[in-house]
Amino acid sequence: MSILSRYVATAYLKMFFLCMGAFLAIYQVVDFTEKIARFTRSGAHWYHIVYFFIAKTPEILSQAAPLAVLMATLLTLGTLSMNSELTAMRSCGVSLARISSPILVIAFLVSLLSLFIGELVLPKSYAARTYTQEVLIEKKSPSTYFRQHNIWHREEAAILRASLFDPAKGELKGITLWELKPGTTQPVRRTDADAGTLDRQGWLFRDALVREFKAGEVSVTRKYPALRVPLQLKPADLKVLGKYSDSMTIAELSRYCEKLKAGGYDPTRYLAQMHSRFSLPFGCAVMAFLGIPFALRGGRSSGIAFGIGLSLVVGFLYVIINSMIISFGQVGLLPPIAAAWATNFIFLLAGIWLSMTLEN
Repeated sequence: MSILSRYVATAYLKMFFLCMGAFLAIYQVVDFTEKIARFTRSGAHWYHIVYFFIAKTPEILSQAAPLAVLMATLLTLGTLSMNSELTAMRSCGVSLARISSPILVIAFLVSLLSLFIGELVLPKSYAARTYTQEVLIEKKSPSTYFRQHNIWHREEAAILRASLFDPAKGELKGITLWELKPGTTQPVRRTDADAGTLDRQGWLFRDALVREFKAGEVSVTRKYPALRVPLQLKPADLKVLGKYSDSMTIAELSRYCEKLKAGGYDPTRYLAQMHSRFSLPFGCAVMAFLGIPFALRGGRSSGIAFGIGLSLVVGFLYVIINSMIISFGQVGLLPPIAAAWATNFIFLLAGIWLSMTLEN
């Protein structure tokens, strides 16, 4: 790396960490002010409250990264222009691409780091933060994470219905299991059981009544005090996914979508969420590419106020457009992968157009 590249990279990193720190502090202060009264009324311990805000930090950093990259880009180039350093570099024959390359490289590395955090850190921190808030602070029962009544579960050749699930015991009650002829919906066996529990060997139904069907009629009826059933259902599958999807990794979301598809359910909503896990981190690189021509257009007149104001406007516009398009993908109006990457593509095209129309 040349001296010039190191100088630009150092100035950019200083501005980036300053912006990230500012966003983190503002977000935490506002969130603390909003929640502290409710937390203290719940009789929460101070260390649970502290742990809640610590666990929320990775989520805040991930959300603020694209905006921090954009603001750092505008402020860094704006400061270089105000101090005539950009003019001096250009007069020495240094191209704008050479000046901007350290910023683009750092922004791409931030995108990779954000993807890494989103896959390995965010799921655990989200689960810990949610559990801390709802169970340790607000004193809710852990059973609120589970569907407990009128449960339906479908596998490749089986359909299960249970009237109740007890999360504390990991026990299903009021069970009816239909085993189907492969490739059809024709039942070949029906099992009714009072309860079922999961151990290392699989599901064990108690007080089971088994009916076998042939030619549409019941041919054999047997009773079993205990019956092993080859069922792939796990207690984690009964968690309420509206809260639980954010605590899943990309691989877990992919497996869940395959399971929904195999069970005959529409996985479109979760496919859009899965693809957005890839696309959102690379919003950092797109924001840097978009911010460079914006900053250079401002010339020496672009100062701190210009950089902050423009980055906030563009950042909020990115969030609004991205939320709208992803919602279209979740309901099936757009293909999930197209909905996930559309916003990045739109802002990348805007950056290309601005770069092509930028005067030397």
